[in-house]
Amino acid sequence: MANKKLLLRFDRALSYSLIKQIGILLCFLFVALLGSYLLLSFSKSDWITYCQTNDLKPWLLPVYLLIDSNALNNLYIKGGVHGWMLFASSLTFIFSVVIFNGMLVGVIVNAIGNRVVRYHNGLTHYLKEGHYVIMGYDDLVPSFIEDIFERDPNAYVLLLTAFDAKQINEKLKKSVAKKQLNQIIINYGQRTASEYYSDIHLESAKEIYIVGRRSQAYHDAVNIECIDSICSYLKEHPSPKMPFRITCVFEDLDTYAAFKTSELFDEVSSLGISFVPHNFYASWAKQVFINRTYKEKNNPEPISYPSVYGGGIGPEDKKYMHLVFVGTTNFAVSFAMEAASTLHFPNFSQSDQQYKTRITFIEKNMEDEMPLFITRSRNYFEIQSYWYRDLRKDSTNNEAVKRTDYLSKKIDNHDFLDVEFEFINGDIYSAKVQDLIREWATDRENQYLSIFLSLADQRFNFMMGMNMPDEVYENDIPVFIRQNRADNFVTNLRKADSKSYDFYKVENDILIPGKRMRRYAHLYPFGMEDLANISDERAARQAKLFNYLYATADYETYTFTDLLVLNTTPKDRIWSDADMYWSNLSVAKKWSNFYCAFSIPCKLATLRKIRGLDPDDTSFDQEPLSEKEYKIIAQIEHNRWNLEKLFMGFRKPSQGEDCNAKENSQHKDKLKKNKDLFVHSDIMPFDDLPQTSQKLNYELAKYIPWILKMTETIN
Repeated sequence: MANKKLLLRFDRALSYSLIKQIGILLCFLFVALLGSYLLLSFSKSDWITYCQTNDLKPWLLPVYLLIDSNALNNLYIKGGVHGWMLFASSLTFIFSVVIFNGMLVGVIVNAIGNRVVRYHNGLTHYLKEGHYVIMGYDDLVPSFIEDIFERDPNAYVLLLTAFDAKQINEKLKKSVAKKQLNQIIINYGQRTASEYYSDIHLESAKEIYIVGRRSQAYHDAVNIECIDSICSYLKEHPSPKMPFRITCVFEDLDTYAAFKTSELFDEVSSLGISFVPHNFYASWAKQVFINRTYKEKNNPEPISYPSVYGGGIGPEDKKYMHLVFVGTTNFAVSFAMEAASTLHFPNFSQSDQQYKTRITFIEKNMEDEMPLFITRSRNYFEIQSYWYRDLRKDSTNNEAVKRTDYLSKKIDNHDFLDVEFEFINGDIYSAKVQDLIREWATDRENQYLSIFLSLADQRFNFMMGMNMPDEVYENDIPVFIRQNRADNFVTNLRKADSKSYDFYKVENDILIPGKRMRRYAHLYPFGMEDLANISDERAARQAKLFNYLYATADYETYTFTDLLVLNTTPKDRIWSDADMYWSNLSVAKKWSNFYCAFSIPCKLATLRKIRGLDPDDTSFDQEPLSEKEYKIIAQIEHNRWNLEKLFMGFRKPSQGEDCNAKENSQHKDKLKKNKDLFVHSDIMPFDDLPQTSQKLNYELAKYIPWILKMTETIN
C-alpha cells in the first residue's frame, strides 16, 4: 500500500506541477552527477591528471560529460582516455542522453501539454483585479456579458462554472463577438465553494453576478448559499477594491418578491456592496413596458416595441389600457404585476370607476390557477373585487361576473384602485374565446388592446400568433409572442409584412380607398433568454435622486429642497450625498424608489399628451410643470404607489390599525410605526390622503424635470 501511495504522489507530481517535475529532474541530475563522480573515482584511471593536462577543473568533468552531448567525442580527439576512464565516461554519457535528451525534453513537452490542458479545462488563473465575475452558467449569461461590454468595452469577464470549459466556450461562440471572446476567461469552480474564490480574486472584482442554472429546482436556495459564502469570504479577505455590486438571479417569483422587501442580505450592504436581486421575467417586463426595446442578433441597433397605451392617455381620453395574457405562466404573472406597478393614467375616475386598466388572464385550467394568483396578491384582492368569466364548452353563463369573495370584512373602503383583473376559464382556441378576442379587437374606440401569448411552449405561442382572428391583424393589435431563443423568424415575418398596401371597401355604394399592412405586421417576440437586457443605470440613478429629495425635504413645510439651491449645488456633492442616503435605506424603500423611476416614461407620455405634443417629442420633458400638470401627475403617482405597495406585500390597515382614522388620532404616532411591519395607512384614494401626503406627491411631480436633467447623460 505504501508503494502504491508513493506512486500516486509521483504520478500527481508529474501530471500537475511543473515545479515538481523540474525538481524530480534535478534529483535525477544529482544522482547522475554523483554516479559519474563515483564511476570516475573508482575507475582506477588518472582522470584528475587528465583534467590538469587539459586545463579542466576536476569537479567539472562529471558535469561536462553530462551536459555536453559532444563531450565523449572531444575526449577521443584529445586522446588520453582509455581503459576504465573510457568505460566510466561512456556510462556518464549514457546518463546524459537519458536525462537531457530524454527526460528534459519530456518534461518540457509535458509541461506545455499540461498548461494547454489546464487552460482548456479552466484551471489557469490570470485576473487579479478590476474584472467582472459571473458565477455559474445559464442561457442568461450571454446577455449579462453583452450588458457588461456595453458599459465597459475594455472589461475582462471571468466565468466561474462547474461545466466543461470547452463546451461553455463553444456556446459563447454562438452569441458573443470574437473580439469579446478574447476578454472572457473561463475558470472551473463551484460557486458555493469559497476555496475557489482566492484563485479568481473575488475580493478585488469590479462586480459579481450570481447566475447558477435556473432549470435546477433548488436554484434559488443554492444562490442564497452562494451569497452567504461570498460574504464570509469577503469579511475574511478585506480589500480596498471590493466589488461595488452583487447581482443575484432568482428564478422563482415568490423568492424574488421576498427579496424586494427583506433585509436578509443586510450583511452585503454592511460591506459597502450594493445587492440587486434579478428576475428574468421581471427584466423582460421592463424591456417591453418601460424601455420598449430589444436587440436582435447580429444587429447593433435596438428594435422598438409598440406602446401598450398608444401615444399616451390624457385626462379627457375615453380609452383604457387592456392587457390580455394567454396562460398564467411566470411570464404572464410577472408582466401583469410589473405593468400594474408602473403604468397608470389620469383618466381614471374614482367617482364612477371608469377607465380602469384591465388585465385579463385566459387559461383553460383557471379554476386551479386563479386561486394561486389571488393568494400571491392577497393584499390587493382584500380591497379590490375581480371579474370572472366561464367560457368552457359546457358553460351556460358566458358573461363576466364581478366577484367579491376575497374582500376583507375588516376594511371599509374597497374598489378604489385603478387596475382590475379578469380571469377567463376557457381554451384560447374555443369559439367562445375567439369571439371575445374578436370583440375586443374591434373595440378600438374604448380600449388600447395588447395580447401576450405567454405559454411555456414556444411552438404553441407561435402557432397562436399565426392564427388569431382576422380582426386582430386588421385593427393593428400588437401581439407579443414568447420565444425561448430564436427571435429571427417572428422579427423577419413582421418586417416582411410591414409594408403598406392599398385596401378598398364599399360603404353605401361608395368605394372607399385606404391603406393596410399585411397580417403579421404587429407581431413581436419577447422572452428570448440570450437577448435580455440586464441593467438600467439611468433608472437606478433616478431612484437615488428620488430618495435624495425625500431625505433632504423640509418636513415642517412638506417641501423638497428649492430648485435654485439644487441647481447651484455641485453635482458631485449631490451624487455623493445621494449615495450616502441610499446606503442607509431599507430594501423595501429602495424598491419603492426604483418603481417610481420605472414609471417616469409613462408619466412623460401623459405630459406630452396633455401638452399636445407628439408621443416621441422629448424637447419639453425638462420644462417645469404647471399647477394643473403636477396635480394630475401627483394623482397618477399615488394610484401607482397603491398598487406597488400592495404587490410588494404591504396591506391596507383595519380600522383599529389606521393612523389616519380620526378616532385613532391620539395614537397616531404609534400607529405610524406599523409601516415597519408592512401595514401602510396611506393606501387609499388620493382625495382621502392627509394634506401632508398630498403635498409630498405634488413635490415629487414638480421635480421630475430636475431628475431628468440630472440623469440625461446616463445610459
